[in-house]
Amino acid sequence: MRGGEKVLEALCDIFPTADIYTHVFDPRAISDKLKAHRIQTTFIGSMPYAKKLYKRYLPLMPMALEQIDLAAYDLVISSESGPAKGIIPTSPAMHVCYCHSPMRYIWNMYNRYYESSGLMTRLMMPPMAHYLRTWDVATANRVDEFVANSTTVAHRIRSYYRREASVINPPVDTGAFRPVHASELGDYYLMVGELVSYKRPDLAVEAFNRLKAKLVVIGGGEMLDHLKKIAGPTVTILGSQPFDSLKHHYARCKALIFPGEEDFGIVPVEAMASGRPVIAYGRGGATETVVANKTGVFFQNQTVEELIDAVQRMEKLDFNPTDAVSRAADFRREVFINRFRTFIERATGTELAASA
Repeated sequence: MRGGEKVLEALCDIFPTADIYTHVFDPRAISDKLKAHRIQTTFIGSMPYAKKLYKRYLPLMPMALEQIDLAAYDLVISSESGPAKGIIPTSPAMHVCYCHSPMRYIWNMYNRYYESSGLMTRLMMPPMAHYLRTWDVATANRVDEFVANSTTVAHRIRSYYRREASVINPPVDTGAFRPVHASELGDYYLMVGELVSYKRPDLAVEAFNRLKAKLVVIGGGEMLDHLKKIAGPTVTILGSQPFDSLKHHYARCKALIFPGEEDFGIVPVEAMASGRPVIAYGRGGATETVVANKTGVFFQNQTVEELIDAVQRMEKLDFNPTDAVSRAADFRREVFINRFRTFIERATGTELAASA
């Protein structure tokens, strides 16, 4: 239940009788709201160890998507940061793609994924990525309307697909977070997210090792063990945490550290909803949510020195928690639902049922 699934939940609120198609379905891992819908998987869901190793089946996903029978539908919405838009709707059905990002591992982050991969993966990546890029560009023509989750992603869609996209930011459950009184604030900075290379958790750990200041890291992922090894005495690696612990740390941190480039980035919005400022890398979605020198500060290069400088500037910022909470409210769930509903009604020329 990450950002993509939260978007899917909101779409289910707009379309309460919609069917859901996916490659892999694990009922233990998703919400009751999603399980209330009719869910069908492609043949990949029947492949060995698909629930754990679904990424290994990426080369088969184009074929699997093209086998989905969508003849019964007037409207098809694909929600993707992978190849989901490659489905084939039956004319004259409308196909709207809500794009979290064109596939990062074959487009804007290809070199980073390649460099961090093992030998066998590096041998396979160039021909596979070439095949997937060709297919990905071709299938952009199967989409009637693109909706991007940020202006950053809309630029990628224009660059890679030569298509224009409307921008509707994803829903954030801002109401789940609350600021605390100043007397309850802690003396630590916080990093939250999946611990993978492109999010640069190593940069945060190295900076706070050098600062000898307190940093708490929440999240699991392939870099967890490495970060534990390099963490100094002032850095605490908690790993994955329950939601109550996450909320507690958000509300009491001095500031959130966000050192990676994200398509949109829900984490900074959650931190601001908790009344806390954000120190973010000045590229990607964070530049569209964090207000410079009001709800946070940016650093322009992913170096330890620049992150340290940003932390020091944050210490001097005249920060008002009310400004952060107000900014976060711009991305609340109701805003997404209203904007997406209006977009669909305009695109289809059909007013959606009031019960939706």
